[in-house]
Amino acid sequence: MDKLRLTLAVLTALPLAVACGSEKADPGSGEVGVEKPVTGTRWNIETVTVDGKKHEAATDTHLTFDKKTGKVGGRLGCNHVNAKATVSDGHITLGAPSTTRMMCEASLMDTEKTLLSLFDSKLSYRVDQHSLALTSANGDTLRAVAAE
Repeated sequence: MDKLRLTLAVLTALPLAVACGSEKADPGSGEVGVEKPVTGTRWNIETVTVDGKKHEAATDTHLTFDKKTGKVGGRLGCNHVNAKATVSDGHITLGAPSTTRMMCEASLMDTEKTLLSLFDSKLSYRVDQHSLALTSANGDTLRAVAAE
């Protein structure tokens, strides 16, 4: 009878252990975390690397991908941007950007120009917890974090 109870206990606990083992923990938080989805999340852009040169993004530089409308919208430091965006199978295809036409200080305009170079192309993406990396075919990379 004890072997039967032990077998039943193991068979009951095994699926729970397997299911719980697939989640990731936030480093240092002591809590189990869930990866943010690419779509529906506001991604605050931190850096963009183009032609091997890393650029820090301006404050309030962000993108949000909308699965329902098939678009991306956001702010590139100075101007607002919108474009078609298809998100599937580890890739994002961005259409030609449409932006507002404000002029800002030179550093904001440089950041914007750098970010616009990633549009009208196919990028691969990787989400790791609350971080997003977009990479172009030639290795240019945008790094962003999910807004809280």
